[in-house]
Amino acid sequence: MLGIFLRYRSFDWVLFGAVFGAILIGLLAISSVDLSYGTTLSLLKHQLVALGLGVVAVFVLSRMHPEVFRATSRTWYFVGLAFLIAVLLFGQTVRGTKGWFQMAGFSFQPVEFMKLALALTFARVIDRRGRAFKTALFFFGTALLVLVPMFLVMRQPDLGSALVLGGLWLWLLFFVGTRRAYLLLLLGSFIVVAMLGWFVLLKPYQKDRLSSFIDPQRDPLGTGYNVQQSIIAIGSGGFFGKGYGYGSQNQLNFLPERQTDFVFSVVGEELGFVGVLALFACYVVVGWRIVRHAIAARDDFRLAVLMSALGLWLMQIVINLGGTTGLLPVTGIALPFVSYGGSSLIINLILLGVVESIISHQN
Repeated sequence: MLGIFLRYRSFDWVLFGAVFGAILIGLLAISSVDLSYGTTLSLLKHQLVALGLGVVAVFVLSRMHPEVFRATSRTWYFVGLAFLIAVLLFGQTVRGTKGWFQMAGFSFQPVEFMKLALALTFARVIDRRGRAFKTALFFFGTALLVLVPMFLVMRQPDLGSALVLGGLWLWLLFFVGTRRAYLLLLLGSFIVVAMLGWFVLLKPYQKDRLSSFIDPQRDPLGTGYNVQQSIIAIGSGGFFGKGYGYGSQNQLNFLPERQTDFVFSVVGEELGFVGVLALFACYVVVGWRIVRHAIAARDDFRLAVLMSALGLWLMQIVINLGGTTGLLPVTGIALPFVSYGGSSLIINLILLGVVESIISHQN
C-alpha cells in the first residue's frame, strides 16, 4: 500500500477525493431512483461498471507524460469527428436524438468524447500560436475547429451538447484574449444563427423547451411539467432532506428523467440543503485545485488543458443546475460526475486523468 502511495506521491489526492465525493452523492441519488423502479438496481450496476473503468483510466493516464496528449491531440480530434459521423449513420435514436451507439446493454455517446478531444485540440493550437491570439488566423481557425463538430451534433439533434462545444471555444477566447471587433462579429453571427435556428434548425420539442423556460406556467402539465416538479422536489427537501429513498417526487415517479437531467432534484429532495452543500463543496474544491495548478503551469499547453477542464465542468454544472431550477432552459446536459450515464462519467474521469498527468509531472 505504501509503495502505491509513493508511486503516486505527486498525484493530487485532494482533487481526486473531491471528484469521488461528487460521484458518491450521484451514486446515492441513482440507487434511490433504482428503488423507485424495482429491486434489480440495474442503473446502479451500470454506473458502477463505468466508475470502475473510469477510475482505472485516471490512474493509468496520470502516469503518462503530458507530451503524449500534446502529440496526439490531432488524432483525438479526427477520431471524435469520425465517431460523430458514424453515429449519424449507424447510431440509435434515444428521446428524439440519434446520438448513441448501443451494444450488449451498454451505450456510448460520441459527443462526450468530442468534448475531451476538442479541449486537447484547442490546448495544442493555443500552445502553437506563441500567444498571437488576436490574429484573424487564430480566431477563424479555432472557429472552424468547433463549427464542424457543432454542425454534426446539431444534426442529431443535440442542442445542449452543441452549446457546450461552442461554450468551450468562447471560454478559451476570453481566457487568452481576442480583438473586440471579432467579439462583435461573433455577437452578430449569434443573433443571425439564433433566428435561423428558431425557424429552420430547431425541432418542435426544442422550441417547446425554450417556450416553457420563458413562461413555465403556460403549460404546467405539458412542456413546463418537468421544471415544475423539479422545483417542488428541491424545495420540499428542506435542510436535512426527506431521507434516502423517501423522496415523494422521486419514488412516486412525478419527476421525469430523474437519474440524468434532474438528478440534482433527487439530491435536493432526499438529502436536503446539507446534501446540496456537500455537492457544491466538492465542486468548489475541484475548481480550487485546478486553478491552483493552472497558476503554476509550465507552458501554454498544460495551462490550456487545465482551464479547458475547468471550463467544461463549470459550463455543464451551470447549464444542468440552471435547467433544474428553472433559471435556464432544459437542454439535457448531464451534471458532471453525478448524473447517470456511462459515457459522461468515463470521459469526465479520462479528462481527470489527463489533468492529473499534468499535475503529477508538474510536481
